[in-house]
Order: sequence, then C-alpha cells, then structure tokens
Amino acid sequence: MATNGPPKLKPKSSNQDQIEENLGTVIAQLTSLDGETTGPPLSLPAGVTPEQLQLLINQLLNNDEPLPYAFSVDGREISTSLYKDIIQGLQRSTEDVLKIVYQPQAIFKVRAVTRCSSTLNGHKDAILSVSFSPDGAQLATGSGDTTIRIWDLNTETPHYTCSGHTGWVLYIAWSPDAKILASGSMDKTVRLWDPITGKPIGDPLKGHTQWITCLAWEPLHLNSKCNRLASSSKDGTIRIWDTTLRRVVATMSQHTAAVTCIKWGGNGLLYSSSRDKTIKVWDASQGKLVRTLEGHGHWVNTLALSTDFVLRTGAFDHTGKKPKDENEARERALERYKAATGNKSERLVSGSDDFTMFLWVPSESKKAIARLTGHQKLVNYTSFSPDGRLFASASFDNSVKLWDGFTGRFIASLRGHVGPVYQVCWSSDSRLLISSSKDSTLKIWNLKTKKIKLDLPGHLDEVFSVDWSPGGDKVASGGKDCQLKMHNKKGMPWAKACPKKISVPFASLRNAFDHKKRFIIAPVKTFELRAKKKEELLKQLDELKQELASLKVQKIAGGTAAKLTKL
Repeated sequence: MATNGPPKLKPKSSNQDQIEENLGTVIAQLTSLDGETTGPPLSLPAGVTPEQLQLLINQLLNNDEPLPYAFSVDGREISTSLYKDIIQGLQRSTEDVLKIVYQPQAIFKVRAVTRCSSTLNGHKDAILSVSFSPDGAQLATGSGDTTIRIWDLNTETPHYTCSGHTGWVLYIAWSPDAKILASGSMDKTVRLWDPITGKPIGDPLKGHTQWITCLAWEPLHLNSKCNRLASSSKDGTIRIWDTTLRRVVATMSQHTAAVTCIKWGGNGLLYSSSRDKTIKVWDASQGKLVRTLEGHGHWVNTLALSTDFVLRTGAFDHTGKKPKDENEARERALERYKAATGNKSERLVSGSDDFTMFLWVPSESKKAIARLTGHQKLVNYTSFSPDGRLFASASFDNSVKLWDGFTGRFIASLRGHVGPVYQVCWSSDSRLLISSSKDSTLKIWNLKTKKIKLDLPGHLDEVFSVDWSPGGDKVASGGKDCQLKMHNKKGMPWAKACPKKISVPFASLRNAFDHKKRFIIAPVKTFELRAKKKEELLKQLDELKQELASLKVQKIAGGTAAKLTKL
C-alpha cells in the first residue's frame, strides 16, 4: 500500500513554461478504462496534446459525433502535453511503450453560478442540511428548528413546512425516484414525507436509542420500488427499514462506537464508518458483516463512493427525460451505473480525525489502495466527482485538496478559505467544485487552473451545507444564519457546443398561468433556430422576441382561458 501526499516544492527552471519542440516520438497504446486496447501501438509525437489525442481516439472509435475524452498514464492525467505531464514529470523514457488510458467526459458543460438570486427566510434555527431531489425539480432543507422545508424552485419561495420531529433535523435524503423524502433527527427517529403534499407518510420509524447520523436509500437499479432505507445512529447500530411495511428488516450492531456515515453501494453492499476507527462492509440483503477495513488512528468521519452521483440521481440525467414506468427507470439506472463503473468495482474513500484518508476497493479486499496524507487537521468531508476520476477532501485546516480517484495520487491544494471547510460539492459535468466554510463564504474552483473561479459571499455566518442541482443550473446553501440562499447564472446560459438546429415549441417557452390561475398560453406555433455561432443564435433570439411581441392574448369563455393570435 502506498502513502500518497503532496510533493516537496522544487524550484522552477527558467525555461519551464516554454514550449518544447523536437522532442522525438513515443510508442503508445490507447486503452479504454476497462483495459481493452484500441487500435495498434502508435508512434506519437512526445509533445502530443489532449486535443490531438481526442481527434485520434474519435477517429479510431469511428464516432459520428466527436466526443470529449480525458487521458492518463499510470493514473496521472495528461492536461498539457504527454511530455510535460508524463515523460518529464515521471522521468519516463521515450523508448517505453506508454499505455494511455482514455475515458469519456461529460458531453454537456455546466456554467458556474455567479450570483445569489434570492435569500429565503423561514427557518428559525441553523440550516444543517440542503438537498436537491434526484430529478432536480425540488429542494429540501433540514434545520435545528426541528422542521424540514420543501421549496418551490420556480418561484424560489417556501412550498411546505414539514413538522413532526422534536429535535434537530440532522440529515435528509431523497429516494432515488424522487417520490419520498426521509429525515433523521436528534429525537432518535426517522420520518418519511410526501414531497408533493408536504405531509408525513405514516408514523415515525422508531428503534434507535440515540440520534440519527446518516441515511441511505437502496439504489434504484437494485430496487425499483425504492422501499428500503438504511439509517445509522450514535448508538453504534445501522438499521435497514422496509418503508412499505414500516418495520426493521435488519439491524447491524458490530460497531463499538457511534456510526458517523453510511453509503449504500450499487453492488448490494452497505458501507459504514464509525468512531471506533473502522469501516465495515455489509451484505445489505442479509445484514451480515462481509469485512472490516482498518488503518485509521482516530474517528472515521466521512465516506464517499466513486458511484455516488449516479446512485443519487438514479434514472435521471442531464437530458431531463423522465422514465415512463418502474421498469424503464430501473433499466436506465442500471445502464448509468454500469457506464460509471466501467465493469470495475466501486471505490471508496474514507476521511478521519487523524488527518488522513484511505482509498479502498472494499468489495474485493480489506487492504487499502493508498493512504493519503497532507491535511494538517481533521478531514471533515470527502466527495467523488460524478465521473469518478477525482475526489475532493474538505478539512478543518481551511483547505480543499484534490486527489486522483483511481490511485489516490495528490493533485492540488485549493486554498482561499480562512476558516474550516465543511462541505464540497461537484457540478454534474465534473469540471467545477464548490466549497462551504466557517468563514461564511462559498467558493467555486476551476479544476483546470486549480484556482478560485468565483467567490460567493452573502451568508452572515458559518455555511454548514451546500448542494449543486443535478442539472447544474442552481446551487443552494444554508448555515448558521438560518437563511437558504439560491445561486444561479447571470444572463443567458450558453453551451460550448451548440447544436446546429434547435426546435423550440411554444409550450417549452412558457406554459403559464397568472397568479389567479385564469390564463393559459397554448402551444400554437413552433419556432426553429439554426446557428453555428453564439452571435448568430443571439440575433435569431432577437428576431424571436419581435415575433413574440406581435402576438396578443385573447380571452376565451368569459376570461377563464386564453390563446395566442397574430395581430
């Protein structure tokens, strides 16, 4: 097992930033993430760039539409050129046959949120948890005032207040089909809520003897009914509940101290971390212990799975398409899970009060891949990027650190916070990272430059929780000031790769009622936009605005409805 940490600083050479020329050639073999070779070994210029490799791999794979890819050698990403990042950095010989691993990247791009669009009041105590639903259509918050609130994302106003707990709401979790919201509290109970009505579903689930620390739903591709929920507690136990029958189906009690975090993996295994310094792996179907992972010298605070994002979002992806039924939802979720794992096992990272992390493949071995050092204080939170290539760690040493998701190799320290960092959250395209801190700020980090992209002030006190919507268009944050803040993009969003043809039905522009539900706008015309450049699209949108300005609303049947007609 390797121990990975930040490298010692070396003085820069005077010509380090100059572009090297005449570097010769290398023999390289392109390989997929699954280990399958693509094409024969090739003679490539030593200074080949990621952009040139993308052209090459798209040709070898005969892709009709060029797709973005990331490339790495021995877990080290090629971000500038093969020579600078691999041959020079690792002192590899140009005579070696290099295995270049390629991995698809997100075909969509999330733009960073740039402003606080609204401050939502209502909670009477600190907001402890913030979570978007898997489909991105709803937002829930849990608070020290013992309530859960569900918010309307269209109007950015309160929708429901869910009351029933008698202690702080410490954790909330959406079912992967987005139909149920679960909450865990200091009152030792778990409650289920209907997000459509805001009403409780049955009585509270009782059994724990101390407060609830974490909740985890069984993944959608394993259970399309989404009726199995795991809860962990300070009492040292994990309970699996049948939410339909409302009873415990398994109790795991082998931990000897408080359970701090649980994750339900896509392979049917359940992972738990504890203050007894261990991580335990369970067979969730039977509630039996599979193995114990040891190595930490103090409390284990946090866990993250390489498949967390696809397990959280289930059948929902960036296209916004909803499955027709349970079977289609299960098939989609399984397809997304397989694409995320690439026929390999899930990876797990654990963070501890001993300032270290461990990277594991817990389904295969109790031996860690790597022990990760570098933080100067406790590791409070860890999170894998949606594509599983990287993971980030948040620490009380005021820093966020980036690590290679396959090898645990240290990549960069992100510094800028002046207080402990509580949480980090990734954009759905894995290109941006946001962090929340005791210093009352949120910071968005550009992972290409490893520097702050945007600073988002606004909170009046510590920011305990932050979440980025699965669609990438909103960020929600909450903390000690009792305020929920919504952040979005300023101006019109622009995708980097604009399709040549966009068909915009009127219904998708707006199906609107006024505040008294008296008027509707019906789909009476379809506009077609064609553009290769941003400027062309903006011009056509101006023409569309003029077209819309020539339409008027006519009342029908005594003012109960409306239609659009041409003047």
